Order: sequence, then C-alpha cells, then structure tokens
Amino acid sequence: MTSAREQLIDLITSEAVFHGDFTLTSGKQATYYIDLRKLSLDHRAAPLIGQVMLDLIEDIDGVVAVGGLTMGADPIASAIMHQGVAQGKVYDSFVVRKEPKDHGRGRQVEGPDLAGKRVVVVEDTSTTGGSPLQAIEALQKVGAEIAAVAVVVDRQAPAKARIEAAGFEYRYAIGLDDLGLDPQ
Repeated sequence: MTSAREQLIDLITSEAVFHGDFTLTSGKQATYYIDLRKLSLDHRAAPLIGQVMLDLIEDIDGVVAVGGLTMGADPIASAIMHQGVAQGKVYDSFVVRKEPKDHGRGRQVEGPDLAGKRVVVVEDTSTTGGSPLQAIEALQKVGAEIAAVAVVVDRQAPAKARIEAAGFEYRYAIGLDDLGLDPQ
C-alpha cells in the first residue's frame, strides 16, 4: 500500500503541476506553476494533506494550533485539524487576515485565543516566504509563540532561507525533486 505522501505526490504531479509561462506571487517568472489550492480543496487530496502535514509536525512539542495567512493556509490548517481529530490529536486552526478588520472586533487573527500558545504556521507552497512571515508578524502581535513554519510543497526558492534568517524553523513535506521538477 502506498503512503499518504506517495499518494499526494502522485496527485500533485498529475493534477496540480501546470507547464507554461507563469508569473508567481513574488513577481518571478516560471515555466511551471504548482496550483496546490486545486488539490487542497479536493476531497481526495485534503485527507492526504492532513496526514502528510501531521507526520511533518508531530514531533514539535506543545503545539495547540495551526494556520497562516488566508487563503493558501486555510485548507491546509483545516485538513490538519480534521485529520488530527480522526487520530485523537488535538490541533485547533486559525486564520490570519491580510489586514485587520476595520469593523467588529478589528481582529487580524481569527480563531482561538493564541496568547502564550505554541503554533505552527502552515502554507500550501512557498517561494519567497512572504506569506508565512506576514502571518508570523500578526501572530506575534497577539502573543503567539511560533514553533515552526510547515509548507506542503517547497519550491527550493528563498523562502527557507528567509524564514530561517528571521529565526524560525522551516519544514516542508514535498520538494521539487519529489515532483520531478527543477528549481527556477
């Protein structure tokens, strides 16, 4: 029987890697695009993502919640939360808005109270590390302790170096070599 990680790699390779000319969020040009949202919102892939990411973060002590900058992190955090519950592991999830709300309670971080709590910032795929770093800034303002950044697919770009230079552990589940792709 193939592992959840192997099944996820197969799905990403066959259904979420697009070849052509693309402009990434970073503004950088690329000859392929990994559209992980296509799969993170898919009933076949979401449980696999949850399992693979649980495996990636299970050895980090004291983590009570996972999440990150909306929108890429939302289905990843949800998959981890749901797969965790199925296995008797408790992780809440949270959402970090790009900007604080200008009405209501004016919150930028939605979900459980994270003051003094250990969290893992998640992302579907990361190139520059900008989204996780933006989420970290908002999380630190509410008093959360960042245990690590965990990414489903690492593009072997500046993200890892930037996040580690900022003082945070960076982990990823799947690399470009796993998908048969070269760094760009």
